[in-house]
Formats: sequence, C-alpha cells, structure tokens
Amino acid sequence: MENNDIFGGKSIPKTYIKFALPVVFTMVIALVYNLADTFFIAQTGDINLVAGVSICVPIITLLMAFGNIYGQGGSSIIARLLGAGKNEDAKRVSSFCWYIAILTGVVIGALLVIFQNPVLKLLGASDATINYARDYYLILAISAPLNILTFIHSNLLRSEGMAFQAMIGSVSGSILNIILDPIFISVFGWGAKGAAFATALGYLCSDIIFAYVVLRKSRVLSISPKLIKITKEYCGQIFGIGIPAAITNLMSSIAQILVNQFLLPYGDDRIGAMGIAMKVSMIVMLIVVGFSFGGAPLYGFLYGSGDKAKLNKLIRFAVTLLCSVALVLSALIIIFAKPIMSIFMDNANMIAIGVPMIRLQVVCMVFMAIVQVIQVIFQSTGKILGSFVLSISRQGFVFFIAIAVMSFMFKYNGVIAAQAASDVLSAVLAVWLFFMYFVKKKHEK
Repeated sequence: MENNDIFGGKSIPKTYIKFALPVVFTMVIALVYNLADTFFIAQTGDINLVAGVSICVPIITLLMAFGNIYGQGGSSIIARLLGAGKNEDAKRVSSFCWYIAILTGVVIGALLVIFQNPVLKLLGASDATINYARDYYLILAISAPLNILTFIHSNLLRSEGMAFQAMIGSVSGSILNIILDPIFISVFGWGAKGAAFATALGYLCSDIIFAYVVLRKSRVLSISPKLIKITKEYCGQIFGIGIPAAITNLMSSIAQILVNQFLLPYGDDRIGAMGIAMKVSMIVMLIVVGFSFGGAPLYGFLYGSGDKAKLNKLIRFAVTLLCSVALVLSALIIIFAKPIMSIFMDNANMIAIGVPMIRLQVVCMVFMAIVQVIQVIFQSTGKILGSFVLSISRQGFVFFIAIAVMSFMFKYNGVIAAQAASDVLSAVLAVWLFFMYFVKKKHEK
C-alpha cells in the first residue's frame, strides 16, 4: 500500500475527516445508547435503581479496558505493518487478537461472578442499592466475552481503512440496544436486568457483524485459528501499546469507584446524580475520542512509512480540531446543564444536585482533548512509555491526588471538582511529554 493510496491524493484535513467521521458517528451512537440507557432507567423514578446501575459503570469500563488491550494494541501494530507492506503478519496479529480476547472475557467474567459480593461493596453499593446493582452486574459479568470482543475489530478494521464497516458493526449493536432498552426495562418490567440484557444482545449483534466483515470483505484481517501464532516481538508491541490504552479505561473505573466512595457519606442521591452527570459529560468525551482515534491509522501509517512532513501537519490539524470541538460542546452543555438534567430526572432535589456536577465535569474538557490526541499519537507511533504515563494520569495518579487533596480542602465541592483539576494538570504533563519525544529529539538530531 503506497502513501498515496491511503491519502487518495486529498489534503490531510479531508483525509483525516474521512477517517474520523465514521468513528465519530459510532461514538455518537454509543453516546445515544448511554444516554438512552440512563434515561429509561431514570424514568422509573427510583433513585436507588438509578444509583444501583450507576454503581456498575466501572465494570463496563473495565471490560472496555481489556478489549482495548487487543483492539488498540493490535490496530497500532497492524497499521504500521501495512505501512511496511507486511500484510501476512498483519493477518496473524488480527487472528491472535480475536481469540485472546475471547479467552480473556471468559476468565474476567468468571472472576466477576465468583467475587460479586466484595466487588459490589467496593463499587459503592449500599444496603438500599445492592440488589439493583447485582441485577445489572451479573448479566454484565456473564456477557463479558461478548463485550470485550466488540472492541477488537471495531479497531482493527479501521487499520485496514475499513472505517465505514467498523462503524456499521458498532452502530448496529448500539441501535439494537436502544430499541430493546425501553422494551425490557419498562414494558417487560425487568428494570436493571432488562438494561443489562439489552446491552449483552447489542454486543452479540456487533460481534456477528464484525466476524462476517472479516470473513467476507477484509483483505488482510483474519479470525482463522490456524494463524494465531505470532512472534514475541509482535506480542510485546500489542501489550506494550494496548496495556497503556487499556489502563486509561481501567483508571476510569477506579476513578468512578473513588468518586462513589467519596460521595457515599453524602447519600445515594449524590451517587445517582453523579452517574447522570458523567453520562452527560460523555457527550464531549466520546466525540473527542472519536475524532482522535479517527486519525490513529494515519499516524501509524505515516510514521511507519517515514513521511515526517505529513505526520507533523496531521498532528497540528488534529490538535486544533479536537480543542475546538471540545470548547464548543463544553460551552453548550454548561449553558444548558439545567434542562439537560431535567430530561433525566423530574425531581427538584436531583436537578439541584446534578447541575453543578455536570458543569464541573465538562468545564475543562479542552484539556482532556489535548491529553487524548497526544496519547493517540504515542500509541500509534509505538511510544510505549509516553503512552503508558498518559494512560495512568488523567483518571489515574493525577486524579487520585486531586480528589484526595480537594476533598480534604473543600469537602463535597472538592470531590465533584476533582476531575476538572485533573484535566488541567494532565494536559500540562502531556504537552511536556510530547515536547520531550518529538520536539526536543528533533532539535537534537
């Protein structure tokens, strides 16, 4: 595959947008699903049910983390292999990622079921919310292989330039989920179980579509068990890039658990309201993530092919685009925070609690955008250490320090403002790392 093949003779902004829009659309559908899921749960009017389901969000993020080990780690190396013309190796890497994801899901699901009681307590379940949380949790645990598998070819297909097919697979599962949510939750009266069951069926739908695309449409990807053997070097690259990417999600799970634990003394209504606020903040986050990962195959391809001029131009465009998107979306959410919260809960107390939470979750999202684009650049170009450090910063060690210090200094207000502080500090760290990896080394040569 020549350089001109992937760019199609167009400008870098047009090519970036062409790659990014299907990913963004997929993220928007995922966003609609997340908001719809929260909306239908909230419409029951049961605050304990809302809190119980919100408590389980870290489990979804945990499973996403394991999926991203092989999805993002595999896509990074496949993009570079294609840039170097090693198509057969790319096929082996994709097959390895598929089967190791299934095995990982079985192991993680079994552990979650076995240790359900201590895990639910760790997540922040109280006596009033634990039964609702358990209903949602157990179905998520049992369907863990389906969940993890969804992230494999939604990433790998984009490495081959099949962003549209990746979008179709992800969107189809999300749409099915959205359709089934009100039926299972309200019509059948299954509550939390219904929401989780709809989620599991959505994952299954996506997995089937991805398998079909790989078997019938892909030229360089495979799910053949005969091709699962790869070299230690490739395995190290998958885990070296994938684990930092996964740690980002893992840190998000831990951050959610910490927030729940810090809010628990203030009441279950605070936990429920924060669950809604975090889902609303995903409006900005998922769209920014979509735009950032839309450029991942281009970063990897250009880096692998040695085209530094186009790579630098691509990076400048991506930073400008992502920061602009984050600023506009954050401003809109801050302005309309009260009517947005009112959509989910027709409860004056919950609205009063939730509005400042929503605003503080999104006020510093432009800094999150900076962290996100730099982390994707590191992942795509094989900068394992830089990717790892950023993966454990924004919702990792930087957030842990922020919530500990701010909760001590400002109590409740410090807890809900900790993410904003972490976003700013993490962006400073990301810019410094980018300077050390790309700018300083360039001038030293």
